[in-house]
Amino acid sequence: MDFKSTNVEFASELDAQDELAVFRHEFLISDPNLIYLDGNSLGRLPKRTIDFMRSAIEEQWGKRLIRIWNDGWMQTPTQLGARIASMVGAQEDEIVVTDATTVNLFKLAMAALRARPQRHRIVSDVLNFPSDLYVLQGIIDLLGSKHELRLIPSADGISITSRDVENAIDAQTALVCLTHVAFKSAFMYDMARVTDVAHQAGAFMLWDLSHSVGAVPVDLNKANVDLAVGCTYKYLNGGPGSPAFLYVRKDLQTQLKPPIWGWLAADNPFAFELDFTPASNISRYKVGAPPMLSMKAVEASVDLLIEADMERLRAKSESQTSYLIYLMDEWLAPLGFTLGSPRQIEQRGSHVSIRHAEGYRICRALIESPPPAVKVIPDFREPDNIRLGITPLYTTYTEIHRALERIRTIVDEKIYGQYSNERLGVT
Repeated sequence: MDFKSTNVEFASELDAQDELAVFRHEFLISDPNLIYLDGNSLGRLPKRTIDFMRSAIEEQWGKRLIRIWNDGWMQTPTQLGARIASMVGAQEDEIVVTDATTVNLFKLAMAALRARPQRHRIVSDVLNFPSDLYVLQGIIDLLGSKHELRLIPSADGISITSRDVENAIDAQTALVCLTHVAFKSAFMYDMARVTDVAHQAGAFMLWDLSHSVGAVPVDLNKANVDLAVGCTYKYLNGGPGSPAFLYVRKDLQTQLKPPIWGWLAADNPFAFELDFTPASNISRYKVGAPPMLSMKAVEASVDLLIEADMERLRAKSESQTSYLIYLMDEWLAPLGFTLGSPRQIEQRGSHVSIRHAEGYRICRALIESPPPAVKVIPDFREPDNIRLGITPLYTTYTEIHRALERIRTIVDEKIYGQYSNERLGVT
């Protein structure tokens, strides 16, 4: 994409042409002098969630008490899953909202490995989110250290080549477990191609969609994906620690055996049988009672993305991340910054990492500088990545311009030197 000017007036022109601009008014934005570029970690609060949650607490829980379960709450995990399914190219009975992403990954990875008992290799990559790798390492330990975890290398620390993927997967591979959009660099795999490589080798394919869902179009059925997990508190704006979801392709739901046999995974939970009989559908991957208030917050927010349409959101994301990279090249590259994300649009998710030796102190200066300086909230990932998240529902071109301008000032005037390099608990 070609951009003609670094002037703020050009950014304003782009905002004026934005057909999704109306959705920004759907979010609580209390401080116009704060630029939020961390929606890839925690989405903003939708205004409609406030009233929705008040009703859930006061009217539904408060007045209906335990009767509320029979008013539709018990069906929420699968009904909400069906709405998320419409965003990721799945059938409505292939996704359930339950537990945390890490727990869901454990359940699906264990089920896949037990279905391939003669194979002892798990393939992931060096760009994967550490929690996913920890789960896989823990599973290997749990299963008696009979499996090998093979990590696909990255030559540049940003992306993975198709050749390296193909070289890592072989006839000993039971499971390929990858994150669709890498948490640090935003590198995005060709889902269909990698899934096909895994299937040709006879392996199961498990995708983590945490940095994909609500940000980039995903078509699980078209890609013939076996298994997937994802969170709801990033681009789905479900709130801090909101419950995750899992996907199991319809034909695999009864073939695979989840490792946790929970009460609500039973065929008839309220029969209270002493011996477990699993549900014959996606509900067999539930465990215990769902965290309904958190789940209701997700329910309120998902509608916004469905209304906006994923294709339109992706088009805006591509344009805005390209605009950010354009300003970085013009303003920040001369100050020692390098790009930590792919330049090719088709290989890039909806956040951009920019790298600098003083990245951590720059982040602190962006967040902590006193008024009247504009505040910018990104996040930092070791060793030197400043992640700038683009959320097309509410991020504007003018905000991107102001944020990059502020970064330039902080480095040009060495304002970052006023801040400690000691890491805070959350970066």
